[in-house]
Amino acid sequence: MAVSKTELFEEVLQQRASLFKTLAHPARLQILQFLAETKTCISGDISDCLPLSRTTVNQHLKELKDSGLIQGHIEGVKTNYCLDYNKVDELKKILSEFLNEIEIPENFCCK
Repeated sequence: MAVSKTELFEEVLQQRASLFKTLAHPARLQILQFLAETKTCISGDISDCLPLSRTTVNQHLKELKDSGLIQGHIEGVKTNYCLDYNKVDELKKILSEFLNEIEIPENFCCK
């Protein structure tokens, strides 16, 4: 049986990569930013606030929901989308830990 190349790496690196991959699209970042700025759950069509089609926005919402960064609760015919602040806080910690593991030499000079 073939082994996925990602399986060759530690579980923690796989989890980080998956989460970072979710952030690797400007539409997803804009959705997160929009939800953070509104400070409330959004009911209705988020695509009205983005330069993308409803179908494309829904695909990005699914990726964000699958990663746990947002929650979607169905109420009638609409879905309310909210940031999952616990997961966002966890993401901040993961990113901070990851960047802190990268030591920059004292005499670092970029040419």
